[in-house]
Amino acid sequence: MEWEKANPDKFGESLLSELKNFLVIILLPLVPFILLAILLTTCFVYIQPNEFGIKQVNIGFRTGIQKQVYQTGFQLVIPFGFQMMHRFPRDIQVFELSNYSESASRDARMEKAAHIQTSDGFFVSVDVSTLYHIVDPYKVITTIGPGKLYEDNGIIPKVEPKLKEALGEMTTEEFYNSPLRTKKALYAKELLNEELNPKGIQVDSILVRYFKYSDEIQKNIEEKKLKDQLVFTNQSKAKASAEEALVKKVRQEGEANIKVKLEEGKAYVMKKNAERDLYMRAKKAEADLLVNLAEAKKTELINEAYQKKGSDKLVGLKMAEVYKGLDVIMLPSSGRYGINPLNLEDSLKMFGVVEQGKE
Repeated sequence: MEWEKANPDKFGESLLSELKNFLVIILLPLVPFILLAILLTTCFVYIQPNEFGIKQVNIGFRTGIQKQVYQTGFQLVIPFGFQMMHRFPRDIQVFELSNYSESASRDARMEKAAHIQTSDGFFVSVDVSTLYHIVDPYKVITTIGPGKLYEDNGIIPKVEPKLKEALGEMTTEEFYNSPLRTKKALYAKELLNEELNPKGIQVDSILVRYFKYSDEIQKNIEEKKLKDQLVFTNQSKAKASAEEALVKKVRQEGEANIKVKLEEGKAYVMKKNAERDLYMRAKKAEADLLVNLAEAKKTELINEAYQKKGSDKLVGLKMAEVYKGLDVIMLPSSGRYGINPLNLEDSLKMFGVVEQGKE
């Protein structure tokens, strides 16, 4: 410190030398990068992926708006007022008409809800979302202007009048008719495209999100709708009762048919059982008749056998069988009525098989 105080000039020269060395060693390598950054920021414009670029030449040859549409990337633009680049969005844009800011889409342009007079003279506030995109930035900048003028002078002044023209054809109650409301929204889209297509803007969708009448009209409509719903409810109940009665009738008819079919089945079974019994009795009677006829025939044949030659021998054999079961029999063996069981001829005569006196 004492040396610095004693030699202030030499100390200053040493500090300046060190500063120069620092600038040469540290900053000198950065000079190309600094110059490149300055060149990029002043002579080039970056077109983002969701953008179009249209160049305007102010000084030089072919001044004015250029027809060429520049795509994504760095584009050369001569600075200092010679040229400038206008950028327009390429993606879908949203324009909201609503009284509820919290319902608006992010980054969407928003205005108050459309105030539309119906064909029967009432007013309704309608929340509408308009989706559109730029198809030709050259037409946009030459017919409407640069920057956000495609919104301020293109979309915003046109949407509500076309909505009034299309939706105003409906009556108050027809706003509740969703298919008709959608049809009118499509008609409004067609009207807007007729107006905006020549200017390079394409309307993609008109979405009617919400509508509200004045409080008094809203109350009257709600009361009428409640009455209509009550009528519909009563009609539905009556129809349900009729359907229930029809179901009950069909069920009763079905049950009656089931009972009839069951009785028919029982009668059929009884009939078949009777036919079976009759058949069995008939066959049994036929069998009994055949047996009886056979027995009679047998008896007849036996009787005939007893009447033919040699039958006396058969009778004798039968009588012998009668005697077979006797252990002891006492019969007279002498006299007129004497019986000799060993004399077959006498036995035959005794029983009348052979007449006495015949041999």
